[in-house]
Amino acid sequence: MSDYWTPAHHAVEHDDAEALARLLADGADPDEVFSNMTLLTHAIDAEGDGSLQSGEPLTVHITAVLLASGADPELADPDGHTPLDMAAHYGHDLAVNLLRAHIGRRAAGNR
Repeated sequence: MSDYWTPAHHAVEHDDAEALARLLADGADPDEVFSNMTLLTHAIDAEGDGSLQSGEPLTVHITAVLLASGADPELADPDGHTPLDMAAHYGHDLAVNLLRAHIGRRAAGNR
């Protein structure tokens, strides 16, 4: 199964922020799309689903690594779901707040 995902999506799926940060630093595309998910929508899905399955609180470290590495906080996946859509679906307020902050900074920079 580990060969199914691209290396960056594998790191997201396995909640490996360090491996993801290394891959991004080495040139992986922070907006990569695989299996109908951007890395960012995948990260939010994995964080939300992981919390539901484990009963542990939501985390945001994978999402934060992607945003810090330049992932587009408004890029929809091939099915049309934006990162904010995915975060709202899971009630992932940490991700919603982080995404809104990045969207706001991008909008301010484009004025």
